[in-house]
Amino acid sequence: MRVAEAFRAAFGADPEAVWHAPGRVNLIGEHTDYNDGFVLPFAVPWGVTAAVTPRADRTVRLLSLQSPGEPVTLATHEEAKGWTRYVVGVLAMLGDRVAGADIAIDGDVPQGAGLSSSAALEVSVAAALNDLHQLGMTPMELALLGQKAENDFVGMPCGIMDQAASALCEEGRALFLDCRSLASRTIPLDLAAHGLSILIIDTQVHHEHAGGEYAKRRAECESAARKLGVPALRDVTDLAGALERLSGVERKRTMHVVTENHRVEALIGLLRAGAVTEIGALLNASHLSLRDQYEVSSPELDLAVEAALRGGARGARMTGGGFGGSAIALVADERLQSVQDSVSAAYAERGFQAPRFLPATPARGAHRLA
Repeated sequence: MRVAEAFRAAFGADPEAVWHAPGRVNLIGEHTDYNDGFVLPFAVPWGVTAAVTPRADRTVRLLSLQSPGEPVTLATHEEAKGWTRYVVGVLAMLGDRVAGADIAIDGDVPQGAGLSSSAALEVSVAAALNDLHQLGMTPMELALLGQKAENDFVGMPCGIMDQAASALCEEGRALFLDCRSLASRTIPLDLAAHGLSILIIDTQVHHEHAGGEYAKRRAECESAARKLGVPALRDVTDLAGALERLSGVERKRTMHVVTENHRVEALIGLLRAGAVTEIGALLNASHLSLRDQYEVSSPELDLAVEAALRGGARGARMTGGGFGGSAIALVADERLQSVQDSVSAAYAERGFQAPRFLPATPARGAHRLA
């Protein structure tokens, strides 16, 4: 195993545990998580693998195969910078339950594609430390720990969806998560049985949520909820009445969040009925709402969706936080090449960087490898 070999070369001994956690793609339910709403992600086949050995002192030594060079040695949590913040944040949130650690990281989640490499990094490290220190944390507790590390240490006000998907997902199934109660259940997503695939279209446009737009959207939603007198936009039951009381961006954000929650529930109903081929219209509606009401799309994402539909996709939408990253398309297997050709040609015509295509199947959540 590559990460174990790198650990051995850097630290002079075998790691005591190796854990893998996947990235995720969200089928539907975008920007609903921090509004206490509903999401439906599934884990992707790519993720982050962490090789870990605890230390008795407070020192943290970190090595990433994606950042070649000597291991980074940190005497205090405050010294963490860049990608190391996500790892050290997990240690910081565990507090006195752990000391230091030697950690080697290897990841194959496409960077900047909106597939949540940061959550995979947090969950893989948290799961390994939980295992090694026998902390007895449940998968949801690991997810919450990763979210807290990202919120309080990294400074990114993300919801719980990404970490929960990385920790709880099951192969061949999507994860329905109520982001308020944290109740979850897996939903069969057997695309192959229907001759379908989810095609991830990586626009190759890097997105950086910490740049401020993500936090701004969250603040707008919280402001709208306060004006409506509800704990969160998830609690809006009279949408028409709510929209009459709001204006500007708060009106638009509320419209998206409320209708997106309805789309999640509708899509689950179709999956339960075995009508997988019929979910495309909900994906299309989600994208239009994210583009027009939530305003988190981009020219590259819009073109990917439009060209995928022209190429024969049954439905398509941007996925993830937006401003770049990836779109997804529901595609009949015999149309996969046609959809890819259509998107590639459209990108070339507009002078955009060539996109990357990643057919995805629902994968397993965090698990120990060694």
